[in-house]
Order: sequence, then structure tokens, then C-alpha cells
Amino acid sequence: MEGKIAIIGDGDSIMVFRAAGVATFAAENEAKAREVLRKVAKDYQIIFLTEELAKPLTEFLKRFDEEPYPVVLSIPSKSGSTGLGTELLKSAMERALGVDILFNN
Repeated sequence: MEGKIAIIGDGDSIMVFRAAGVATFAAENEAKAREVLRKVAKDYQIIFLTEELAKPLTEFLKRFDEEPYPVVLSIPSKSGSTGLGTELLKSAMERALGVDILFNN
């Protein structure tokens, strides 16, 4: 599992990651994303998930907070950012550190 990175998202959003050597997994909806995430979580340390797919999976994604790996990170898709990735990062920092050191809001 050492250093393995994957991304799950719609085909257009993940294409550029494939060119960079990242393992890509297409998912057109929440159900498919959940299924793919369950499979790849065993083999990858870092998993990027597009925001459109991460939003409906928020509760499901909390199970990954309990273990050091995999780290599941929400990123913008080709459509742009919804702000979810920033919100989740802020929340994780506040849980871990007890204070917001990056966003200061």
C-alpha cells in the first residue's frame, strides 16, 4: 500500500490525474462512488473524491476518520469548487488541533 494514490470521480474530472500516474476510478453517482470507495480503501493510502460525490457520502466518509489510512480528501471537479473540501479540511483541523489555524474564521 505504500504511497498509493487514487481518485474517484466523473470521467472528465479524473482524466488529468490519469495522465499524472494516479489510479483513477470513474463513478457517475453516489452508489457507484460508495462501491468503488469500499474496494479501493483496502489498497490505497490517499483517495481523492470529487466534491459532487463526497457531499452525499458525508456520513459514510466519517468511518475513515477512525483509521490513519486511507486518507479521503474531497477535491473540486471540472465544474469547480462547492466549498465542501475546504469545509471538511477546516473541520478535521479543528478536531485534531482544537483550533482553526489556517482559515481563522
